[in-house]
Amino acid sequence: MKGRVVKRGLPALALLAALLAAGCGEEDSVAAAPPPVALTQEAVGHFCGMALVEHPGPKGQILLRGNDRPVWFSSARDAIAFTHLAEEAKAIRAIYVSDMGHAESWDAPGARNWVEARHAFFVLGSDRRGGMGAEEAVPFSEKPAAEAFVAEHGGRVLAFAEVPRDWALGDGGTAPEAPESPAAPQHAH
Repeated sequence: MKGRVVKRGLPALALLAALLAAGCGEEDSVAAAPPPVALTQEAVGHFCGMALVEHPGPKGQILLRGNDRPVWFSSARDAIAFTHLAEEAKAIRAIYVSDMGHAESWDAPGARNWVEARHAFFVLGSDRRGGMGAEEAVPFSEKPAAEAFVAEHGGRVLAFAEVPRDWALGDGGTAPEAPESPAAPQHAH
């Protein structure tokens, strides 16, 4: 009798173990996201095919499952756009963008000051232009730094999930307007 009970319970136990393993694997991959890669002279933009160090403003890199080399972007906006394109890989392990709160300058955004884009604060609608001369999503790891940037350059602070898809893809969408205030001047575009 004991043998029958054990045999009947094995499929259920195997199913439970498989479900637990699948769930743990997903959590482990999020928790074990690879660290960002330092920007080098050899980094070339995925969309433009040009050296990133030749362009001002924040950069981006996406790390995909099964690949140790990042997909590089000449702007943070391009990194965001990549996540919206159906034809691009969706096995994303990490999305890093330059933390402009720790950048030396707009022209030298830094080789190692990265922030995970899904945890960053982005300024859209500022007077600063990104690597390819387009309107940029200026990333910061800390909201007060983003707000200080808005006070000087205009725009509005948004989370990664709030960046409009059409704006990121350059499909004619515009950045959401910031409310008028003395601390956040509006600039014509």
